Order: sequence, then structure tokens, then C-alpha cells
Amino acid sequence: MIFLVGYTGSKESKAALALARDHAALFAAKVVVVVSSEGGPREKHGHIGKASEDLFFARNFLEEKGIDHDCHELVRGVSPGEDMVRYAEEKKIDQIFVGIEKKSRTQKIILGSNAQYIILKAPCPVVTVNR
Repeated sequence: MIFLVGYTGSKESKAALALARDHAALFAAKVVVVVSSEGGPREKHGHIGKASEDLFFARNFLEEKGIDHDCHELVRGVSPGEDMVRYAEEKKIDQIFVGIEKKSRTQKIILGSNAQYIILKAPCPVVTVNR
């Protein structure tokens, strides 16, 4: 089995990573952690550094429990939600873990929702975590 975690460093994504790690230990699964950025001229240098830090944390977090894992930074010119769904399709992921943040309806309209996109379009089951 292969589990995919969309990771941003937020408390919600850390909870999703922790749950994926626990499930991976139970099912002898591999965990793939993805940090996704759209890239392009709007991408700030600070985002790139943060992505590296987030992946470093995720690697160490999974290694502590001896979980088989891969960590990737994706910059493919699409939203993080689209990126996760595409990656899951390409790599035949068995389950996706994603942290969700409560947003008002107005925030969803203005900011969109990567989690909602993943839940609706994913080719596999999606586990959402809100902490």
C-alpha cells in the first residue's frame, strides 16, 4: 500500500502526517509526502525554503518510527489540489491523507479549497483530519 500526504507544515497537515504514519505502521505501507507549489512569477523565495524545511520535518518524523517513505516537492504549474490528484493518479496511490482547516463560505469562494478539490476528484479514498 502507498499513502499520500499533502503537507504544508500547518497543525492540520501535521495531524494528517501523524495519522498516515500510524496507519502505515499498522498496514506496512509506504508514505509519500508531497509539498506542492504552483511556481511561476508569483512564487516567493521564502516558499521554497519553507518547503524544504517542511520536507525535512516530515522525513525525520517518519524515520523516527522506521516508516518506508519518500518526500517530494512538486512545482508543476497547477494548484496544490490538482497536483495531489494528478500525483495520486500517476503513482496509483491507495489512500490520501490531508489536513483540513475550517473556513467560512466567503473564504472558500475567495481562497478556494484544495482539500475540497482532492476529496471530490481523487481516484482513491481520502482521509481528512482537522485539529
